[in-house]
Amino acid sequence: MISKYQRLFKGEQEEGHFWPSFTDLLTVVLLCFVLIFIIMMVIKSFQIEEMKRTLDQIMGVRVNIVEDLNEEFSDSDLGIEVDDRTGAIIFNTDILFAFDDTVLKPEAFQFLDEFVPAYLDILLEKGYEDYISEIIIEGHADQNGGYLYNLNLSQERAFSVAEYILSDDFPYKHIQSALQDKLTVNGKSFTDGREDESGNYSAEKSRRVEFKFRLKDEEILDKTRELLEN
Repeated sequence: MISKYQRLFKGEQEEGHFWPSFTDLLTVVLLCFVLIFIIMMVIKSFQIEEMKRTLDQIMGVRVNIVEDLNEEFSDSDLGIEVDDRTGAIIFNTDILFAFDDTVLKPEAFQFLDEFVPAYLDILLEKGYEDYISEIIIEGHADQNGGYLYNLNLSQERAFSVAEYILSDDFPYKHIQSALQDKLTVNGKSFTDGREDESGNYSAEKSRRVEFKFRLKDEEILDKTRELLEN
């Protein structure tokens, strides 16, 4: 009987030694998880700061480009408008085309000969080229006629502009290779109409061609900024 109780007592002692050791192990594991979590949060913080710096750099480039475009064209007699938010260059298609036509007017060639080199000198020759992913020629129509008709009209007008500035007749051949590597041509039909000074829809202002630029990874960066600000 004595040996039986001795064995039982010895078992309780061993079990008592086991549980403190197991508790210590759980504590160590928990501390490891806490340490890993802290390290991950520190790394995440550095990543967020780096992302913010990258975003600020890219957005700073856009601001600088818009400033340079305004400086170049605000006092120009070419009759063009610079969008202060996007940097888009906007001009009425009456400068380039007769109503409901896709063939460039004779005077359109002189306009493009003056405008395009000045525009590309800023985008491609002032240290911005590495940031530019696309240069977009975008045609817009008014609401006269159906959507598909105006989609074709706006697309063909944008294509006519691109076709000339990439042709043998364009006098500034040295910019053509750089341009065609980045050039995109779009037609928007009447989906992006414009208003007059009174806030009413204007068919005249809606008929237009725009030159736009897109910065590299711009859509991803815009989405990232939204996530960071939330």
